[in-house]
Amino acid sequence: MSDKNQASDHDDAHTGPVKNPRQLLVTVFFSFVLPIFIIIGLVYYVASGDKPAAGAVNVEKAVTARIQKVGIVEVRDANRQLRSGEEVFKAQCTTCHTAGMLGAPKFGDAAAWAPRIKTGYEALLNSAIKGKNAMTPQGGGDFEPIEIGRAVVYMANAGGAKFEEPKAPEAPAAAASAAK
Repeated sequence: MSDKNQASDHDDAHTGPVKNPRQLLVTVFFSFVLPIFIIIGLVYYVASGDKPAAGAVNVEKAVTARIQKVGIVEVRDANRQLRSGEEVFKAQCTTCHTAGMLGAPKFGDAAAWAPRIKTGYEALLNSAIKGKNAMTPQGGGDFEPIEIGRAVVYMANAGGAKFEEPKAPEAPAAAASAAK
């Protein structure tokens, strides 16, 4: 009796979960055929219909944003003369400060300039370079910081301040020859 039980246990240990041909067909179907149908369905879903790019309302703008330049090269004349405060004012600042547009203090209006002058030259220069309220950085211009400083002094002095115009930094060669 024990020999029969040992043989039966031995046969059960070597057989898999598939006991008959029907179970084999079901296993083959679920292992191979069903995943193929799932893959075909996913490919059909992804390829069907015109779907806009994620988050892009205007595809042209999205493409332009993706292919924009990484950097720019700016060529300037390093030896050009720095502009005076009056020249910068006439070139950039006069548009708003002559008419007093968007809350800008009018040129020469001591009452409008008095509270600003009390903050000091550095605060006025910082506002002019970085922008403040409706004024963009440098008033939308492209000047050296010293030129902006000169324009600030020009406008503030016309409004009653007694600021000294900033001087241009000396060139390294001129400073070395002056030190000798």
